[in-house]
Amino acid sequence: MSTGNGRHGAARPAAGNGRRPGTTLITGGAGFVGANLADALLRDGRRVVILDNLSRAGVEQNLAWLRAEHGDRLDVMVEDVRDARAVQAAVARADTVFHFAAQVAVTTSLDDPVDDFAVNARGTLNVLEAARHRRTPPAVVFTSTNKVYGALDDVAIVRDAMRYVPADERLRAHGVSEARPLDFHSPYGCSKGAADQYVLDYARSFGLPSVVFRMSCIYGPHQFGTEDQGWVAHFLIRAIDGAPVTLYGDGMQVRDILFVEDLVAALRLAARDAEQLAGRAFNIGGGPRNAISLLELLDLIELMHGRRPRVSFAPWRTGDQRYYVSDTTRFAAATGWAPTVRAADGVERLYRWLLAARGLRRPARAAADDEPVTEAPLVADAPLAAAASAGGGGAADASQAARAARAARGTATGRGDSRLEAR
Repeated sequence: MSTGNGRHGAARPAAGNGRRPGTTLITGGAGFVGANLADALLRDGRRVVILDNLSRAGVEQNLAWLRAEHGDRLDVMVEDVRDARAVQAAVARADTVFHFAAQVAVTTSLDDPVDDFAVNARGTLNVLEAARHRRTPPAVVFTSTNKVYGALDDVAIVRDAMRYVPADERLRAHGVSEARPLDFHSPYGCSKGAADQYVLDYARSFGLPSVVFRMSCIYGPHQFGTEDQGWVAHFLIRAIDGAPVTLYGDGMQVRDILFVEDLVAALRLAARDAEQLAGRAFNIGGGPRNAISLLELLDLIELMHGRRPRVSFAPWRTGDQRYYVSDTTRFAAATGWAPTVRAADGVERLYRWLLAARGLRRPARAAADDEPVTEAPLVADAPLAAAASAGGGGAADASQAARAARAARGTATGRGDSRLEAR
């Protein structure tokens, strides 16, 4: 299997007529990432075509927002990526294609692996075939997943307070690179991995200017997270709704989280430089400075919201990684890109957006689950601001912010960290 190290083989077809300059196609464009990208492109004057079957909860709200903001410069095709003719018609209209349409949950792939394959693998092949048969093929940027690296069972980990970290110092400092062997776990890992490899090979075999992003955890406004996908938003939504959270495993598993604005910037750079980047895969995430465990995120949520969701624990799930943090060095070297939004700041911004979307304001305090909540205006939270800025000159990571959050909350309440030890 390819590791995405370069572009070889057939030359790209000669330029000619047949595509509409300034038009971008986003498959799955009504989803969280697609809507944020579409908004950025439309604000810059590009026309955008979205192809989406609108099957995911919340996407119609995203479309309504985009239409209200941008009017008829947005064109929506309510179609399915499994329909090759619909995909061909959509690709024919664009000079750039962002392919996001996917079945996104490991659990769903276990329930129906055939449908998972049809959407993720066959759907991607439909996009690639439509692109390569164009006289002037469009750039194609595909969002793959860190799940192509498997469960990382061979990575030795140790416990560090409320998180796991690699025993290997270099891996701890930099994260998982693209040199990591592929090891597909779960039907979802297999279907996304197959699509990943097809996108890379179409650059080599057919000269398609196609690029792969192997993404970690993305979060931000317009995300309607669920237990199966979008866990940062899911935890926040459950806290706001006063609902419990289930942690699969022990909660010390670590992911690097990337704010959606930073992902949009990376996607646009990949499309801009697709000729030079074609046939390469890039790990994209927040990196080590934006790595956070599930338990640490709950600490930040408690600091912001004044109340911690009730937590229960369940067994680990198939293919769960105890530690995954992206090494983004390759993409940074190729484009100059780097994340700009720190985890504590980004989580706060998502929290405020979720409150505003529900017409709510930040609770002033919530000392106990059964105590009434006093509403207050959305104002800056001083302890959170202190937590976010812990470490000053950029050396702080999400773990430090979470520790500062626990300390600030413990000082304010006199409770300290005894509740954490009880887990």
